[in-house]
Amino acid sequence: MTPDAWLLAVGLVVLLLAVWTAWTLTRLRRLEARVARARAVLDDRLLQRAALAEDLASGYSAALGEDRASRLKTAAYEARETPVGDRELAENALGRELRALPPEVHGIPRALLADLAEAEARMGLARRFYNDAVRDTALLRTRRLPRLLRLHADRPLPRFFDVEDGLDAVPLGAGIPRG
Repeated sequence: MTPDAWLLAVGLVVLLLAVWTAWTLTRLRRLEARVARARAVLDDRLLQRAALAEDLASGYSAALGEDRASRLKTAAYEARETPVGDRELAENALGRELRALPPEVHGIPRALLADLAEAEARMGLARRFYNDAVRDTALLRTRRLPRLLRLHADRPLPRFFDVEDGLDAVPLGAGIPRG
């Protein structure tokens, strides 16, 4: 090969690497935006579930029993007030309290229980969407070339959000009537 052919081949390789790098950076930015949107939706769903649980505990403590209402209200308050990064334990405690509710609670409107079941299901779906976005981001960022070129190396990897939402076993949460 002539020196001009070598120069052309090297130039072509550099051009292809630049195009691939630009495409990968665009993909990483889109994934980062997807993670941020999914996290915002998840936070909204978690706050909605905690607010409904607190309304249930505050407004219907006689029907629930003072002890159960107090535990539910405390769990809902802690889930709402815990900082975003440390929320899994508080959300797990709230989920356990909600799943411990008996299937039929007399004196509580079915509409409130249905809203709570819907909020539980939506929270579980939002968690799945968020964790899918985190997984996709981590997969791309941990590939060989993005690590070698240090693409998005200055940004921390997003964390998975792991709570026991019960979606695998019961779609609308245990202990809450359906229908």
